[in-house]
Amino acid sequence: MKTLLRLCTATALIAPAVAWAAEPAAPATTQLADRGNARPVAQEYPTAGVGDGVTAGGYNQSRWAEDWTKYRDPKKRDDVLDRLKYIPIAGDDVYLTLSGEFRYRVNLTTNPNLRDREAQRQDINRIVGGADLHLGDHVRLYGELAHAGMSGRNLGAKAGQLHNDLVVQHSFVDVTGTLGGVDVGVRYGRQTFADGPNLMVVPRDNNTIFFVYNGVRAWAKGDKIRGDVFDFKTTRLGVGGTGDDIVDDNRRFSGGTAGFVLPKTLLGGSNLYSDPFFWRLRNSAATWGARTTEEVRKFYGLHLYGDSGPVNIDWTVNYQGGEFDNRPISAWLVLLQQTYKVGKAKTAPRVGFHFDYASGGGAYGTGTLRNSLAPFGNNIYYSYQLYATPTNLIAFAPSATFQPTPKLRIATEYQLSWRDSVNDAVYRANGQAFAGTQLGNARKIADTIRLQAIYAVSPRVSLTARYEHLIAGPALTDANYKSSDFLAGWISFRF
Repeated sequence: MKTLLRLCTATALIAPAVAWAAEPAAPATTQLADRGNARPVAQEYPTAGVGDGVTAGGYNQSRWAEDWTKYRDPKKRDDVLDRLKYIPIAGDDVYLTLSGEFRYRVNLTTNPNLRDREAQRQDINRIVGGADLHLGDHVRLYGELAHAGMSGRNLGAKAGQLHNDLVVQHSFVDVTGTLGGVDVGVRYGRQTFADGPNLMVVPRDNNTIFFVYNGVRAWAKGDKIRGDVFDFKTTRLGVGGTGDDIVDDNRRFSGGTAGFVLPKTLLGGSNLYSDPFFWRLRNSAATWGARTTEEVRKFYGLHLYGDSGPVNIDWTVNYQGGEFDNRPISAWLVLLQQTYKVGKAKTAPRVGFHFDYASGGGAYGTGTLRNSLAPFGNNIYYSYQLYATPTNLIAFAPSATFQPTPKLRIATEYQLSWRDSVNDAVYRANGQAFAGTQLGNARKIADTIRLQAIYAVSPRVSLTARYEHLIAGPALTDANYKSSDFLAGWISFRF
């Protein structure tokens, strides 16, 4: 209760002070206009391709990406919470938006870590409060505090992203404007980042505390072309209050992403985006095999995504170079997701598949390192139990999504997984190898059956249930790893 009271009080106070803080695979969805800033630009870059994540029903994973200026009009406010989304301070241009979330979740995992052990139960709660202060058209301050609680059975060590008394999850300042009809801006502070393929960079909503960076991001956006550059260091989370969450100097992530709106006449009518990117990740304590040392990895990629009629695509081709332990890196990551909408109704089902190739090899040998990696991607995409990652992996997964009622959405998937190189290990979502798997010679990792149901009780309240059955293949069982079941359910409230 003390944590909750501190969080609620700080939410109301954090916006004016935030500038002085010490440290800074889904279908294309139409998003709301950028953050409520009045823009003199005649036509902005479409927000579905701007690199701030997906906004649906007004809500975004990163709450700073939302625009609630429609509530300037009192007639559009339905209740007291609507009033918190637009609190005028001085005219229409100086205003405050408050946001919050409460999520209660239970996870049950059999054979945790794929070992023959008693089941693990995690009882998890997330409490978040945010404040977005706009000081006219060109300056805005954003701050967000989060609490992560966890109890249960057979928990082991409690990681900072799952159990944390209080975290400054966001703390940044934006300065924006226009130059020659181009929308420009710069952001400094602690922030989420999602300007890239979902499997490579995402805030990771599955965690209780988001994955956040510290540093600077700058952008320029025309109506058809955009550019985004950034220079970040990651955050090392403690498990106490805000004083033990520090900038991790060991990992520096920087680079740039461009964006192009492809002609709508392409393929007979489409809404497609093409985003080339060049990134650099320096990790002074990277581990491959038995060696931990500095790695400098460079990512050269192209992300193509959007809709063409009933088809939605999300394709990425990425070559990775650089150096690890004075050894060259040469790796490939190919991510191909596509779905087809069967019918024209909003609730029409979708069928599709994803195929992913993540090269592997060299971690336990000499010469060129061929293991690819995703820097900070969606770590539940291949396994809710976090037992797979795009390193030394080939995955194929047919899927189907149904919406039997306007409020209920059900997704199913059957995933088959293999190793690219049998001379290298099977890797978990955190990048660690399953010990002993590098000694086997089997290619098949697992078959995975997945089911998820989401019921929207209201625009602010949702219920989610997940189930996964992982059938361990010989690449795992030869090293005495077991099959596993995962069951989770939670309720989420946002305003």
